[in-house]
Amino acid sequence: MIERAEWAGRVVQMDHPLIRHKLSILRDVRTGAKDFRELVKELAMLMAFEATRDFQLAQTIVATPITETTTHVLAGKKVAVIPILRAGLGMVDGILELMPAARVGHVGLYRDPETLEPVEYYCKLPEDIGEREVMIVDPMLATGGSASAAVEFLRARGARSIKLLVLIAAPEGIERVLADCEDVTIYACAVDDHLNDHGYIVPGLGDAGDRLFGTK
Repeated sequence: MIERAEWAGRVVQMDHPLIRHKLSILRDVRTGAKDFRELVKELAMLMAFEATRDFQLAQTIVATPITETTTHVLAGKKVAVIPILRAGLGMVDGILELMPAARVGHVGLYRDPETLEPVEYYCKLPEDIGEREVMIVDPMLATGGSASAAVEFLRARGARSIKLLVLIAAPEGIERVLADCEDVTIYACAVDDHLNDHGYIVPGLGDAGDRLFGTK
């Protein structure tokens, strides 16, 4: 958990050794697009373990090869994974490997290069979004504008339970999301130092979308 009193209970930083190891490789400028995509997928899968820790269980009875036993299954929890286009797409498959029944929606935003504010160009969500545990995914939480806007778009369309999963966050982005969005928990693999004058996270890993898809 982040050691800031004002973030307590709303920001979860994951420090598992596997996450820290994979994140180091992800940051490396020498890591190519293929390996970068695989690492993002693997990190998203590891993050999903923590983000689903509060899912409720129900008792059931199963027959093992030896005898019947009482065990537990998920208590009907329905999930929606909502990537912020385009970089968020890289995190979807890792989560779906753990929860293949999850529905996937999409929110398309781009950041105005002058104002650094988000502009919506696409939004397609499951019809029953209000009944689902929503996980918004995006590798980077920089200014927080896109994430805050995505939360508001989803709220307006009926979403109620929302978590934000990011690989790397800047303190500025965290502060904005916490200020703008009530009842949203942020999960991050790392919280970096600050944003530079161009809105990039420092030290960060560069442009996640470009590194995922081999573009510039």
